[in-house]
Amino acid sequence: MSAAGEGYPSDLTDEQWLMVEELLPPPRPRPKGGRREKHPRRRVMDAIFYVVRTGCSWRQLPKDFPPWETVYWYFSRGTTTAP
Repeated sequence: MSAAGEGYPSDLTDEQWLMVEELLPPPRPRPKGGRREKHPRRRVMDAIFYVVRTGCSWRQLPKDFPPWETVYWYFSRGTTTAP
């Protein structure tokens, strides 16, 4: 959510998130349970859609999204194919 507590027009609705969430690979298991993901996957996806919708650079993501490096890592992981 933005600093004012309102979302962005590019944010996923609850219905859209349910559809997208099914397409994401499950979080990788960690040894002995490991730590939980630091940033909610939905916020990461909202950030990716923000970049796609606005055309801003990764480094220009508003600060209320996860760090741009994290968002870009998820984006690049999802757009590459295994050999």
